[in-house]
Amino acid sequence: MTDEMNIADYLAQGGRLTNPANVPPRYRAELMKLMSIFVDSELAGAAGFADVINDGPGIKERIAAARIVLEKTDHADKVLRLMGEFGANTDRYVGHHPWTDRLPRDTAPGSTRSTHDMRLSVFNYPLDGWADAVVMNLCMGHAVSVQLEDMARVTYQPLAEALREVLPVERRHTELAEEGLERLGAEGQGAAIAKSLAYWRPRVAAVFGDPSDDRMAQLQAWGLRHASAPEMRAEWEKRLDAALARLGLTETA
Repeated sequence: MTDEMNIADYLAQGGRLTNPANVPPRYRAELMKLMSIFVDSELAGAAGFADVINDGPGIKERIAAARIVLEKTDHADKVLRLMGEFGANTDRYVGHHPWTDRLPRDTAPGSTRSTHDMRLSVFNYPLDGWADAVVMNLCMGHAVSVQLEDMARVTYQPLAEALREVLPVERRHTELAEEGLERLGAEGQGAAIAKSLAYWRPRVAAVFGDPSDDRMAQLQAWGLRHASAPEMRAEWEKRLDAALARLGLTETA
């Protein structure tokens, strides 16, 4: 199916694209952007979390952090291989960006570091120790789940299948964060947790940006987006608030 004038009708009828040869140019450009954002975010997230592994208070926590780094890197590899099928130079891609680079901690939410680095803006901010990393993992983990649930319905079938494999693993990362915060709260670190929540929540919220109305309509017609940014942000807020309620935590505690 290569006719861009008919692709929306084809996809609206339940059709799926299954290999690069069937993908028209404009759809391909948006698909590659979607995959680049995912890969860059996973690699940047893994790099940032790798720096705090040894801040973990015990062996169990360090093992969990190391597993998150490994699995996020593996998730990036899954999608990067799909990009390679479209001609992306995957070896150069991984080595091209300084994945550990961050903006100053006090930079305003939503700021980006480089136009050539497609990571979500939240991954441009540095972590500040173990408790801060766990809080960030909880906040962003729920955002990732909301976003991946939408992306896993994408009409490029190989990507949809890859993300359906990734989703339960990312959900487990969020569960690990909740378990970690429960332990930190029991240790009397409520004030530090609240401070980190106040820092990370607006920075995670900023990742729910919407394209222009015309572009959003086109993405939805192609099945590359489904829910709007306000819908996804509202769902994220609901899930995060529920997690904080389970933990007995607030951002002003």
